[in-house]
Amino acid sequence: MQLKYTIIIPVYNRPEEIKELLETIVQQTFEGDFETLIIEDGSTITSQSIVSSFTDRINVHYLSKKNSGPGDSRNFGMRHAQGNYFIILDSDSLLPPHYLESVDEYLQQHYVDCFGGADAATDSFTGIQKAINYAMTSFLTTGGIRGNKRSVGKFEPRSFNMGISRKAFEVTGGFGRIHPGEDPDLSIRLWKAGFQTAFIEDAFVYHKRRISWEKYYKQVKKFGQTRAILNRWHKQSRKVVHWFPTLFVLGFLFSLVFLYFGEWEFIFCYLTYFILIFVHSKHINKSIHIGLLSVWAVCIQFFSYGIGFLGATLRLFFSKKAPELLFPQLFFNDNN
Repeated sequence: MQLKYTIIIPVYNRPEEIKELLETIVQQTFEGDFETLIIEDGSTITSQSIVSSFTDRINVHYLSKKNSGPGDSRNFGMRHAQGNYFIILDSDSLLPPHYLESVDEYLQQHYVDCFGGADAATDSFTGIQKAINYAMTSFLTTGGIRGNKRSVGKFEPRSFNMGISRKAFEVTGGFGRIHPGEDPDLSIRLWKAGFQTAFIEDAFVYHKRRISWEKYYKQVKKFGQTRAILNRWHKQSRKVVHWFPTLFVLGFLFSLVFLYFGEWEFIFCYLTYFILIFVHSKHINKSIHIGLLSVWAVCIQFFSYGIGFLGATLRLFFSKKAPELLFPQLFFNDNN
């Protein structure tokens, strides 16, 4: 099968990110034909002039639309794409030079209609960015499902680094209105339609999250809430591991109660885990500072996801209302 790739990148008020990302696309070692589409999602600070400065270096096009969210913007890009295989990236991602070459080599040998890759960090990332990257990708926190090849189970590609065939897009209709959570929702619907997903180990990106601790807390809390919604929509996708962050939070609270009564064994387990996180992150990042920040990032991640997931699960259980009515902030509509 002859594959022609279209890279699709939604952007909202972040032209500086588009410039950095396009610079890495220019540096791709892949010698085949591909195009890049920048989808301006109703921005007030546009990327048009940035994109225009790259038109003599790569096949890149600028498309503008009203604000309707990243999922709908990706669908918009796929409808306007010339390729037959789409690569979805976030605007805060950066590509290593071999990225497209690795994708093409894998798909030519082991074709699948949807793939995902890992997110990694570079030396230029800030301490917070490296700590959050560790929390999101380490096998000690998420089992490494966002950063390493999985040996069992199905892989749910994430839209910061995701490929999907035109056929799969046309059958499923692409991304839904929920955000975040639109990428696992699409993965589940792809499986229901009979499509396969895969993890391409060498197709990683440098995910340069521009984020603060407050934004990170809110973002991960939404991850927990949307997972609860997906569990209602797709009952077959429910897993015990979705409860782990909630159990982590409840266990920590109970350990504090036991500590008050002189029982320190339970809090000791948590302290041991935090020390392990610190040592492991310090070793990987070669920094005591980032090791300490990683402990904080893991705490925020578990507590925000666990609270968000538990609260949303309870609300969905005790209410007959649709998720769109219970959590309107998690859905884009035509009025956004």
